[in-house]
Amino acid sequence: MGGWAIAVHGGAGVDPRLPEERQAAAKRLLAGCLEIGADALRSGAMAIDVVEMLVRELETDPFFNSGRGSALTARGTVEMEASIMNGRDRRCGAVSGITTVKNPVSLARRVMEFSPHSYLAFQGAEDFAIEQAILYGLQGVELVENDYFITDENLTMLKLAKEANAILLSKWAKSFSLPHSLSALERKE
Repeated sequence: MGGWAIAVHGGAGVDPRLPEERQAAAKRLLAGCLEIGADALRSGAMAIDVVEMLVRELETDPFFNSGRGSALTARGTVEMEASIMNGRDRRCGAVSGITTVKNPVSLARRVMEFSPHSYLAFQGAEDFAIEQAILYGLQGVELVENDYFITDENLTMLKLAKEANAILLSKWAKSFSLPHSLSALERKE
């Protein structure tokens, strides 16, 4: 098989309510990633290296719902997932419930390459991240505090989601003649 192709996907679409300058910035970042990736592939870089590099770019930019731009949990924290696969040898690695790894895709790759597993989650994934950071430093994974991922925008989105949830719970409780105390469900986190 010769040649290569590259596609960069930044999510399910641009929200038309976003300001034009924000939409343009996202498109510029995606176009830049595409150009960087194409240049790397033309230079003979391995596809898996290019994939990780570009996903890291998207995880670092707060515009995208990954890494720094992740949606918040009901508790106002971030829990992230990532996966990566290598079609050449059909190996894969995945992580979920990650709270302290700056670039989850890099941890997923390390699961694929340096563990007997293909998937690690929550504390097991966090422990593996710490081990990789100790053994390999920034060549492994970079650990950060969870508040690194929290932005004004994702706090606003969480507030709106909680308000919408409270309205829905209230309407649901009324329609089934349930006690109004069902709003306590929203507070259980």
